[in-house]
Amino acid sequence: MNKRDELIEKYAADIKEKFGETPNMDLLTKVTIGLGPSIYNNDASKVSGSDAKELETVKKNFLVKKLGLEDGPQLMEAVKAVTDKYGSSVKNKHRAVVYYMLAKHFKKESVYNK
Repeated sequence: MNKRDELIEKYAADIKEKFGETPNMDLLTKVTIGLGPSIYNNDASKVSGSDAKELETVKKNFLVKKLGLEDGPQLMEAVKAVTDKYGSSVKNKHRAVVYYMLAKHFKKESVYNK
């Protein structure tokens, strides 16, 4: 198993454990691949749920630019809901898991079918 596959398995375990869902492995793989080499960088591969600047970056770069959503308070509410559900005890949440959960939340899985 290569390093990316190992990370995807780790992300899938987080989705099962923290969100109580069985992940769509095809979507999770596409989200992970979409993050490119950042998944191998310890800092870039994580999202700090308590860093307002980081959460704003998730909103702007992922929700608005990648998913094509219109900016508004509902976007930050969703980001906070996902990071809260991930758990406050988990200081650094896997970016791939956060993005996966947000894509599912906004029913934007089709973005990854292109």
